[in-house]
Amino acid sequence: MTEEERFRHVMGHFATGVAVVTGLSGDGEALGFTANAVASVSLNPRLVLVCVDHDSASLPSLQRRGAFALSFLGAAQEEVARRFAGGTREDRFTGVATRVEETGAPVLNQALAWLDCRIWKEVEAGDHVLLIGQVVRCGGGQDDEPLVFYRGAYGTVRP
Repeated sequence: MTEEERFRHVMGHFATGVAVVTGLSGDGEALGFTANAVASVSLNPRLVLVCVDHDSASLPSLQRRGAFALSFLGAAQEEVARRFAGGTREDRFTGVATRVEETGAPVLNQALAWLDCRIWKEVEAGDHVLLIGQVVRCGGGQDDEPLVFYRGAYGTVRP
C-alpha cells in the first residue's frame, strides 16, 4: 500500500456529510459536483469551506463567478450524490428541482439545508483549492436523516 493509499484508507474512517456544490458556468449553465470535504469555518463572519480538486472542470467557473452554493443531502438522496459524483454536467441536473438564491448559484430544492456563498478567499492546498465562502443566505429544508460517507460507502445516522 502506498502512503497515498494508506492516507485515503485512514481518512475513510472519518464519517462526513455529503453535499452538492453548485454554481454557474461561463455561459450561465448550472454545474455541480458531490463533495464531502466541507466545513464550517467562522460564525462572524459566516464562513464555510469546500475543497475542490485542481482538475475539477467546475473550478474555473466557480472562481470566475465568485460564488457557489452548498446543498446538504438527506439519506434518501444517495442517487443524487452518485449522479453529481460522475456522469455529464447535463445529466446531473436532469429531474433535480433547483431554485436560485442571491448569488445565482442553483440550490437543490430537496436538500436538508443549504448555503449560498460568495467566495471570500481561495487557499492553495496541495492538489486542491480551498474555496472559503462567505454565506449570504442559508436555510433549513427537509426534516430527514443526513446522508453520510464512511469507508467508501454511503449511509446515514440517526440521532
